[in-house]
Amino acid sequence: MTFFLQQCLIGLTNGALVAMVALGYTMVYGIIRLINFAHGDLIMLGACLALTLVSALGMAGWTGAATWLGVALLVLLCGLFCGGLNVAVDRIVYRPLRTAPKLAPLVSAIGVSFIFMNVGLFWLGPADRSFPELLPARNLLAGEGLQFTAKDLLVIVVVVPLMIALSVLVKSTRLGKAMRAVSQDPTAAALVGIDVDRVIAATFFVGGFLGGAASVIYGLYINTIGFQMGFQNGLYAFTAAVLGGIGSIPGAVVGGVVIGLVRALSSAYVGERWTGAIVFAILIVILVFRPEGLLGRGTKEKV
Repeated sequence: MTFFLQQCLIGLTNGALVAMVALGYTMVYGIIRLINFAHGDLIMLGACLALTLVSALGMAGWTGAATWLGVALLVLLCGLFCGGLNVAVDRIVYRPLRTAPKLAPLVSAIGVSFIFMNVGLFWLGPADRSFPELLPARNLLAGEGLQFTAKDLLVIVVVVPLMIALSVLVKSTRLGKAMRAVSQDPTAAALVGIDVDRVIAATFFVGGFLGGAASVIYGLYINTIGFQMGFQNGLYAFTAAVLGGIGSIPGAVVGGVVIGLVRALSSAYVGERWTGAIVFAILIVILVFRPEGLLGRGTKEKV
């Protein structure tokens, strides 16, 4: 039972990270119906910046409260970097293609992904890089059973408040109401005075900020980053968004948790090499019976 609970804990922490990345996919898709394939590689660039800042500031030698303040600074700076870069990509690449056929922005997103990947290759080099162990590895729980370390605590301390803040932003603020209006009908939203391009830019920034925060947590939790990390993590995050219902923020969270639990339990009880097959087999089965995802809503296309 202790082993099972330990795997569930690992699955929940990994699932929370996947959910944060999935939110970037689902927010952009919910507003402009674009699958931003560059989002995973954007997070890779955030991890590159985090590693650079850790080295420049000498954070490997920090202890106690200074370490937690340093982590908060990394989350803020990497979040701003990824959010700003996401907005720049929208302004330069996606905005001119708003009225183009849907295939054009999709292919452009793939192109931006390759550009980001090559920037990461230039930044990090071809080999994976070790991320310093900034947080202590000791067990925070009494006894020799379940292991709960500062890394697990970090995921909860960062991910949960950010998800709550996002929920409040979307449901209770003027910007959130504008996002929902643009998501439902951009033309009608523009007619009532909403600046659609500004709302879309804000959506890209929020999704990028969450991705930048996730990149810091990923580096501290996994302790290894590489220029190809964005592809696999982006693929699992996109899968989580589709599983939960692409365009649904609660769906992205649920999908991320489900993916995290399935990956952890299948790795422990079946084998690491079968994990990907099991995850996508479950995805296919669910989508066969519920194509809109677990929390998604079916929509009718106008003809």
